[in-house]
Amino acid sequence: MSRTRTLLSYDSRLRRLGPLVLPTLWGAVAVTWKLVCPLAQQPGLPMRIATSVVFFTVGTGLILGIRRGLSRELERMRAIADATQRVLLRPPAPRLDGLSVAAGQLSASRGASVGGDLYEAVATPHGVRVVIGDVRGHGLAALGAVVAVLGSFREAAHDEPELGGVLRRLDRALARHLRERARDEHPAACAGREPEHPAAEEFVTVLLLEIRPDGEVYALNCGHPGPYRLGHRVEPVAVGEPLPPLGAFPLPADLCAYRCTRLLPGEALFLHTDGAEDARDGAGRFFALEAVLAEAADASLSPAALVHRVHTALLRHTRGRLADDVALLVVRNDRMRVPAQPAEPGLRRTRPAPSPH
Repeated sequence: MSRTRTLLSYDSRLRRLGPLVLPTLWGAVAVTWKLVCPLAQQPGLPMRIATSVVFFTVGTGLILGIRRGLSRELERMRAIADATQRVLLRPPAPRLDGLSVAAGQLSASRGASVGGDLYEAVATPHGVRVVIGDVRGHGLAALGAVVAVLGSFREAAHDEPELGGVLRRLDRALARHLRERARDEHPAACAGREPEHPAAEEFVTVLLLEIRPDGEVYALNCGHPGPYRLGHRVEPVAVGEPLPPLGAFPLPADLCAYRCTRLLPGEALFLHTDGAEDARDGAGRFFALEAVLAEAADASLSPAALVHRVHTALLRHTRGRLADDVALLVVRNDRMRVPAQPAEPGLRRTRPAPSPH
């Protein structure tokens, strides 16, 4: 195994040095020619020009070779990072139990496709469960909390019969992550004991939804913006009294999901993080999210097209300079409304005969 790793390491180094081989050989020949060849040592302007051309060519070849090698390495690292980020924040299935789903994210960190926002939607025996959240801060530094919360949700959403049980599992997973991070950052201070305050200012806002087969939507909200319902008009959906963000304060003993709305066939829920509504242009004007949603609702866009429309409008409004990560998730009820069926002729109920009294 060790020999195989050594050979792979040598192979990787040779690939990185490959573009520099030809310019280096040409440079060695040019230096040898300059030092050894009597013709190259003759004075005069023509020979100086020829020598300058030779060394300029060698220098240009070396620069281009280095640039090509770095460009290949950068492309390779970007491909690895993109694959890793897609596994972490994978796109939800386009259809879940009769619902159409689409999601997307814009990261405020340059070169990153994910940041401090999170989302997921899964079909469970208890209904389609959805989570969207926002880790304090943005960019790659928040990925640890994103991993902890999403990993816990993907298990708890199937295991817990009540939405409150899912939320408690998320809270415990985040608490473990913060304790482990505190130990890594301050090993001397935490030696032999649990840190009292793992991360004093780290928290995650979370919105949990459960969409049942009859379209009833239940929610638990931990300091996160509420969704919009898109139907004949665009309207904000109340999601109950907000609970404290995860990691900031302990959850209350009683966690009762709030019945917030009913999603009829053809209607959609638009979930977002606060980076969407808080985005500003150069003049300090906030992004008109509700107006953009109203235009999209009139156009009867699919969930994926709606996410793309809002992303495009956000980038146009901010000129590509986002101050915070933005996550969007759209769930549309594509279940067919089953009309009431007439009873069989032989099974029709007859009105009772009037009483003689």
